[in-house]
Amino acid sequence: MKKFAIAAATATALTLTMANAAFAQTTQATQAPMMLAAGEVTEAKEDVSDTWITTKVKADLVTEKGIPGTDIKVETNKGVVSLSSTVEVTDAQKTTAVAIAKKIKGVKAVSADGLKSE
Repeated sequence: MKKFAIAAATATALTLTMANAAFAQTTQATQAPMMLAAGEVTEAKEDVSDTWITTKVKADLVTEKGIPGTDIKVETNKGVVSLSSTVEVTDAQKTTAVAIAKKIKGVKAVSADGLKSE
C-alpha cells in the first residue's frame, strides 16, 4: 500500500509539473497577441483622435463668420493640423483659422503654410 501511495504522489507531482509547463507555454503564446492588440488599439485611438480633430477644426472653421471655411482643407496627422486652400485668404483670416485650430483639444501644432495669402 505504501508503494502505491508513493507512486500515486509521484505521478501527481509529475502531472502537475507538466501541466504547469504547458500552461506557461500557453500563457506566453497568448500574451503576444494581447500586446499586439494593445498596440493596434493605441494606433486606432490616434486615428480616431486625428479624425475627430479634423472634423472639429473643419466644423469650427465653417461656422466662423468671415472665414471661407468651406474652401479651407484640414488634415491632421498625430495631432498636427495642416491648413491649406485653393482660394486666397487675408492675413486676418489666416490668423483666425490658426487660432481656431489651436484651441481644439488634442492639437499639438498647426501649419498654415498651405493657405494662400492675398
